[in-house]
Amino acid sequence: MRKVLGPSFFNRPTLAVARDLLGKYLVRKVRGKEIALLITETEGYHGTKDLACHARAGRTARNDPMWGKPGHAYVYFTYGMHWMLNLVTGPDGFPSAVLIRALGDELNGPAKLTKFLQIDKRLNTKPLAKTSGLWVEDRGVIVKRSEIQRGPRVGISYAGEYAHKPWRFMVKKKKSGN
Repeated sequence: MRKVLGPSFFNRPTLAVARDLLGKYLVRKVRGKEIALLITETEGYHGTKDLACHARAGRTARNDPMWGKPGHAYVYFTYGMHWMLNLVTGPDGFPSAVLIRALGDELNGPAKLTKFLQIDKRLNTKPLAKTSGLWVEDRGVIVKRSEIQRGPRVGISYAGEYAHKPWRFMVKKKKSGN
């Protein structure tokens, strides 16, 4: 089963989408070749009161995609060298998105995965659809709640009480047998 997830999947509460993306596949088409990788870690960013969210300072040219329609990409440049991929969630007009932090066991870190998948500003504001070359698929992988670990988001110590909210979702690593 390969079902492309549309706007209705993303037009839900940010933390529900962040959790439910675990076990889905991020698919990128580059030079005619599809690369599909399992989403294993996400972080939710929700609204202007979330001090870790780019929307905390209001609407700007940089964060404008967060206010857009659900199921679009919000791609931004950080530290002068890395692209970050966020998937816009919630209703049109409310700023929220999910950062994709890891794919499979190999691509741990949002900068690594965007570099590997050649994701940059050209995908900013684009719909998550085959027509844009970036989409999310449900391929029937079930991640049980008992297999999900929650924790604080990474690199946001400046965000006061929001630095400690468990808005990061990870698939627990399987323990290897002896």
